[in-house]
Amino acid sequence: MREFRPGGFQILPLIIKNLIIINVLVFLIQKTVESGSNPDLMNDLFALHTWQSPLFKPWQFVTHLFMHGSFTHILSNMFALWMFGSVLENLWGPKRFLTFYIVCGLGAALLHMIVLYVETSSVVNDFNALKSNFTFGNFENFVAEHHVADVFRNNVVPSIINEWRNNTSDGSIAQNAYIVANSFVTARLNEPTLGASGAVFGCLAAFGYLFPNTYIYIYFFLPLKAKWFVIIYAGFELMMALQNSAGDNVAHFAHLGGAIFGLALVYFWNKTNRRTFY
Repeated sequence: MREFRPGGFQILPLIIKNLIIINVLVFLIQKTVESGSNPDLMNDLFALHTWQSPLFKPWQFVTHLFMHGSFTHILSNMFALWMFGSVLENLWGPKRFLTFYIVCGLGAALLHMIVLYVETSSVVNDFNALKSNFTFGNFENFVAEHHVADVFRNNVVPSIINEWRNNTSDGSIAQNAYIVANSFVTARLNEPTLGASGAVFGCLAAFGYLFPNTYIYIYFFLPLKAKWFVIIYAGFELMMALQNSAGDNVAHFAHLGGAIFGLALVYFWNKTNRRTFY
């Protein structure tokens, strides 16, 4: 039986080590900035935004890979990067692994941006239609279709709907409803995406491809072959992506994009260089 059980952080290849250091330093800078007078500065400048957003900058395709939203976010990503990436870097060497990591990260971002463009375009188009005929019924449909109430606290949206339903001729309520809808669209356009998860998923997919029958120990005691772990995890991500639940802020298509680009690159390398790839 072939097994893969991490032996500890003493096995820390060059690129993995530096990626972890950079991510941790950036995370500390994020937390420092968030405690200041402009807490959104880092996200506005360096997190990834949809092409339609005024906050979008080309460099965000790279910079968002080194940012994380919480301690558990960075901890899980860095642990998985070390767990699977160390094996790949030891196998390929630092240059090839760094190339692989960047390609997976950019590929994940590209797929995520395409999906995000489709989703936000739907929101913007529906909002433009709403503006052209801003009635109570159309506003209520817009709120239900795009889960607007989930973005606002203190039952703001249900309160406006109830007030407007009881007094449809009140222009001030209609104005408040317009402000809510416009704020929702702005928030959707400027929603940041950050994290190394796409690149890490590429590492996971490559590990499953190269070592399909190697055992991974889930929670350190439950053995599962790498190929089944990757398939199950990818299936879960696809299900969650298609479900598109309200309040789910995870970029599932970015995870799938990283896995797809990772598998494609490993397959290409393996196909063109069978003698020296393994």
